[in-house]
Amino acid sequence: MARIEFKGLAHSYLDWPQEAADYAVRHLDHVWEDGGAYALLGPSGCGKTTLLNIISGLIHPSRGKVIFDGEDVTGLPTEQRNIAQVFQFPVIYDTMTVFDNLAFPLRNRLIDEPEIRRRVHEVAEMLELEGDLPKRARGLTADAKQKISLGRGLVRSDVSAILFDEPLTVIDPQLKWHLRRKLKQIHEQFKLTLIYVTHDQNEALTFADQVVVMNDGEVLQTGTPQQLFEQPSHKFVGFFIGSPGMNFLPCRFDGDNAIVENIPIPLSPEMAARARNSRKKLELGIRPEFLQFDAAMTPGAVQVNIDDMADLGSFTLVTARIGARLIKIKIPEDGLVPGRQGWLTFPPEQSLIYAAGEAI
Repeated sequence: MARIEFKGLAHSYLDWPQEAADYAVRHLDHVWEDGGAYALLGPSGCGKTTLLNIISGLIHPSRGKVIFDGEDVTGLPTEQRNIAQVFQFPVIYDTMTVFDNLAFPLRNRLIDEPEIRRRVHEVAEMLELEGDLPKRARGLTADAKQKISLGRGLVRSDVSAILFDEPLTVIDPQLKWHLRRKLKQIHEQFKLTLIYVTHDQNEALTFADQVVVMNDGEVLQTGTPQQLFEQPSHKFVGFFIGSPGMNFLPCRFDGDNAIVENIPIPLSPEMAARARNSRKKLELGIRPEFLQFDAAMTPGAVQVNIDDMADLGSFTLVTARIGARLIKIKIPEDGLVPGRQGWLTFPPEQSLIYAAGEAI
């Protein structure tokens, strides 16, 4: 495995890029630590696959360097980078057996047959492919073929990193959770450097130790799933992660209160002091899970009118209105089901302020 570092990296598919919007990946300095399990998360077209292909050498960056364990590999071709890559759709040999598909990367490296058999059976057991080893790949389901593709990436123990480009797209939804858990177990057992590209937050948050959130070619935040959920450093991260995403309410300040629709919402003195010093557009951000709903007035609570309610089984999703502003509230299944009005409390420790889209 390897420590992978980007220094001043940027890439454009245009011959003569002139401005930031011309770049698929904008200026980036980033480190992937040896043995880490990372997810690259963001919407389609944000630059995730471009970044992955720069690591593997399929794309040469327009600017900057790619460094493996202190060695500049920017100019090296893919075959010299010692990378395993699993793509969105299965890349296998249909005429070969499952065993020969898994053995192929090892035989190319002239590994001894006893070691090949040991590794193939080990990976087949991990992915529950043992019963399919003698079968030709052609007649297998799409799920099984993608498991073979995953196995071809995992069978080598000498790679610098294993890169996954949305590998579960063709997998049956019932099997996705199981395979994500398998990959997690494999990482915990072998401490492989894994980088997993996805636009699905559930895949990213359940797979990775560290999630890298991208949008418009930029890395906006890197952190644990808990950090991204509780302390999003950018408005996009707060909105993109969570279902539904974070509420954002335009505000101004008066003392220690954020003023939303002329209604004061108490904040911590430290947060209020930082916000008062900003000359940028301010917004209060809070997760629907963190809002506290009550049918009766409580000190510091804000009165809201209920527009809509949806019973989603484990919780009720409420759409309420503060003045002209809509706000989402998650109420646990054993919580109070509101009528047409209610009172909301904004916990100060979970109420964040954003200035021009960035947390202060």
